[in-house]
Amino acid sequence: MRKIDVTKVSDAISRLCIKANLNLRSDIERALRRALKKEVKPLAKRILRVLLENAKIAERDRRPLCQDTGIVSVYLRVGQNIQFVGGELKKAVERGVRKGYEKGILRKSVVKSPLIRINTSTNTPPVIYTDIVRGDRLKITVVPKGFGSENKSAIKMFGPTATEKDIASFIVDVVKKAGPDACPPYILGIGIGGTFDKAASLAKKALLVPLDRHNIKKHLRNLEKIILKEANALGIGPLGLGGKTTCLGANILEYPTHIAGLPVAVNVGCHITRNASCIV
Repeated sequence: MRKIDVTKVSDAISRLCIKANLNLRSDIERALRRALKKEVKPLAKRILRVLLENAKIAERDRRPLCQDTGIVSVYLRVGQNIQFVGGELKKAVERGVRKGYEKGILRKSVVKSPLIRINTSTNTPPVIYTDIVRGDRLKITVVPKGFGSENKSAIKMFGPTATEKDIASFIVDVVKKAGPDACPPYILGIGIGGTFDKAASLAKKALLVPLDRHNIKKHLRNLEKIILKEANALGIGPLGLGGKTTCLGANILEYPTHIAGLPVAVNVGCHITRNASCIV
């Protein structure tokens, strides 16, 4: 049994909160550069250059990529041969987020109650997901998510006879309704199957999949290509000012579901969809 002091968890999460908010994912940078080569509209090309320059300045000057530094989701992939010592894991996670947002001088955006809108002033509590796996390692992934994109997300409970065309149409309509409001070009996290809540969870997790990684499931890979093609055909373009690049990618995760259902969730990510990971 391997022992991990929860102080190490707090310190790791603190560093990841800062890293995720200041450093553009390398796969997203590559996708933006590919889009720049494909765009023909001068304004769209100019905007893509500005987005890349913004990322460069953020990393160089240690400034957030976006003023909305989000609410934090923390994914813990916990080896079953780990014993946490030195305190409570949940409190350690919260302490790490609080420390990271203080040290990084990141905006605190979390309110204590959805109805009584009083800021917690710490950007806590985070949303915590725990997955128990084999081994004695802990993988931590921190996902700060702004609500410009989160507010444009959607879920639909299809019947079991829904076709791939029906699903693609729903997802593309989500993009159409988002329009320019969630800072395109978008990344689409899509969850299919499970239950109402599982589909939404899968959609958020799908945003973590690198854009240049091909889906190993052929039927999902083909559906991703259809969705991406149709979404880009909308012509919304970078920051909603027109162009070929409305979406940088569409990633689908699926899960077994009930014979009577077919849940589909879409989690919209903006052009700086953020996450950072480490292994403790």
